[in-house]
Amino acid sequence: MLERPGSGAEAVLVALDLGEPDYAESLEELQLLARSGGVDVRAVVRGRRDRPDPALFAGKGKVEEIAQAVRDAGASVVIFNHALSPIQERNLERQLSCRVIDRTSLILDIFAQRARSHEGKLQVELAQLEHLSTRLVRGWTHLERQRGGIGMRGPGETQLETDRRLLGKRVKVLKEKLAKVRAQHATQRRSRSRAHVFSISLVGYTNAGKSTLFNRLAKADAYAADQLFATLDTTTRRLGGIEGASVVISDTVGFIRHLPHTLVDAFQATLEETVQADLLLHVIDAGSPDRDAQIAAVNSVLAEIGAAKVPQIMVFNKIDRTALPARAERDEYARISRLWLSALTGVGVDLLRTAIREYALDARSPSEPAVA
Repeated sequence: MLERPGSGAEAVLVALDLGEPDYAESLEELQLLARSGGVDVRAVVRGRRDRPDPALFAGKGKVEEIAQAVRDAGASVVIFNHALSPIQERNLERQLSCRVIDRTSLILDIFAQRARSHEGKLQVELAQLEHLSTRLVRGWTHLERQRGGIGMRGPGETQLETDRRLLGKRVKVLKEKLAKVRAQHATQRRSRSRAHVFSISLVGYTNAGKSTLFNRLAKADAYAADQLFATLDTTTRRLGGIEGASVVISDTVGFIRHLPHTLVDAFQATLEETVQADLLLHVIDAGSPDRDAQIAAVNSVLAEIGAAKVPQIMVFNKIDRTALPARAERDEYARISRLWLSALTGVGVDLLRTAIREYALDARSPSEPAVA
């Protein structure tokens, strides 16, 4: 049986160009992800292929180049900027004699580091276990090392069967706990609806500045940092200063291209706040050269979770890093649909407050009383 190599923080990154139009941006993002996860990037191996190799993803010659980079850099883990199959991971680890993970595993690890709330930890563990379930291949993964296999094995079970049974039981427990969390969220939303509270959800690409804008609007102290996935747990605050309306705003986890489906599935309890919102503030890094692709990635995830039809204002943030002025654009219905601001300096935030008030008042039925 193959012993899985140990973990380490010194890494070689591997990014193969398979003809995707966003190759350069995706590689830069992998390096940001690695730094956000506390990884010491010692080397980057690039290459080009028409299609992945079924056994090793990269060709034999490229794998030899990666192995040499691992030896030269003293690295203990290789991170691929791609989704690897279980067989590819196992074969690569045998060839490279070090731990191999893919982009999805790296993102899951960052999420595990960021989770602070009970709900966030449940969702991350569920996502990790559902990802691990696809990695259970004979002679490789052994859950009993984590859970104490002696006495846990049923009569006649192979190790693989035992692993699957233990994993399945834990996944069931996590899903039951998260179902209770979702029920609690639904009760809270019904209470807000009865009280005619207008609900806003901040969405956007990771590191677009959502938490900084949230703090600016709600006068809160949510954690904000210049790194990917700085915010994981949803925070909701009442938004003051909106004359004539009662408004709450939620800061949510950032999205990213190629967001693992295991995360989308596991984070339903959090993402439902977005689906059920009255208005989405789609926060965008105005100065990012990859801005259009990031907007498309966010809208793709919104469509996947069923939030594509929720009204949306596109908020182009970080104009303090550009020469762009603060301004607002209205759509054919005379509603503010796009605006430019700096959450860091506060320039243009008054335009956003005006937009929020207009949407909140429009959402009220004629019979609803105004809020003082």
